[in-house]
Amino acid sequence: MRNVIHFFGMSDSTSRGAALMSLGVNSTLWHALALLFLVFIHTSVNAKALDPVKKEALLFGMSTALSGPAEQLGKNMLLGVNMRFEEENNQGGVNGHPLELVALDDGYEPIRTAPNMRALIEQEQVLAVIGNVGTPTAISAIPIANEKQTLLFAPFTGAGVLRKSPPDRYIINYRASYAEETSTMVEALIKHAGLKPEEIAFFTQRDGYGDAGYIGGITALLKNGLKSKSLVVHGRYERNTLSVDNALADILLAETPPKAIIMVGAYAPCARFIKLAQEAGIKALFLNVSFVGSAPLARQLGEHFSGVIVTQVVPHPSDLSVPIVKQYQDALKTITPDTQASFGSLEGYIAATIMIKALKTIDGKPTRESLIDAVEGLGQFDIGIGKSLFFDTKNHQASHTVWPTRLQGGKFVPFEWADIASFLDL
Repeated sequence: MRNVIHFFGMSDSTSRGAALMSLGVNSTLWHALALLFLVFIHTSVNAKALDPVKKEALLFGMSTALSGPAEQLGKNMLLGVNMRFEEENNQGGVNGHPLELVALDDGYEPIRTAPNMRALIEQEQVLAVIGNVGTPTAISAIPIANEKQTLLFAPFTGAGVLRKSPPDRYIINYRASYAEETSTMVEALIKHAGLKPEEIAFFTQRDGYGDAGYIGGITALLKNGLKSKSLVVHGRYERNTLSVDNALADILLAETPPKAIIMVGAYAPCARFIKLAQEAGIKALFLNVSFVGSAPLARQLGEHFSGVIVTQVVPHPSDLSVPIVKQYQDALKTITPDTQASFGSLEGYIAATIMIKALKTIDGKPTRESLIDAVEGLGQFDIGIGKSLFFDTKNHQASHTVWPTRLQGGKFVPFEWADIASFLDL
């Protein structure tokens, strides 16, 4: 009884009795009240003991473009990851652990990525870095991820530097490579459209991203009969600029006028190039890799442009027949109903879905090393994209699928490669 008495501010039976007498409470009533209070305290304590203890959050990081010419790409990727994390948190988290994401802006400039990576890994102590955007920024991030033995997962880039054989332990990708995207384009242009290798030109960003796409495309052309890469015209522009005029001049001066131009750039300079090229009388098909950003590219070009293709590394975000797309669309309506669906946010959503699947296989609190083991241990798995995915210790790229889309009425819609000849103005 002493704890109850102390709760009421009384120290002994005499003071308790005096107080009760002064209130006119008889001893029988006192005992009844005391018993009820003890039952209340006992029930409250037991209820608290039965409450689930909130587990420590699993913290992830992202260094991405939240400003500058590529900001739409970074914001979409961030949205997709955050949406999937919030969806999982609303269901209780991963084995009771809530998921959190710290995103830092690098403006798509590698000089800003390195300090961001160190801040995320050393100061924030993130479990892994997920969804970084860009190849030049990835080139800065890779050595830090390897040095700090921290997973860099599903970056928004298809560059070969992230796809070594055997792979870096701390670099794991979701998406198809740029080489796979550009080689798919080349195969379609030659086999389905009947173009000669030298009738295909390149417009690329002057950095690791542009080089990755160009090398993949040239390699595919050489395999398909190109005698020398000098026969293929190649225009380039500087990253984070709209200075595409010199690149256009190079292509206009080509000995063989191109009938298709493979583009490896960001949406703003690519849109400017396409507009200027058409104004200059170039009658060619413009083929872009996924990183360009379909929605912002379509907005920049408007409803009246055609002859523009973008290869995608995720299903079309409006195709509700694909289970992961249906799940993504439901999350979009629930969490951020005023936001338009996009290929970029769907890719972020898919990346986070794979991460969550791996996390759920770990017993106890995940560590940086156990997380990598869990991802590699997924083997062949399915998250509902319409294709099976695969990871193991020797395979650090889950998907190799490329989906083609073309610009029609201001939007990118799916099509079949066998129909590509009908889009060419030959």
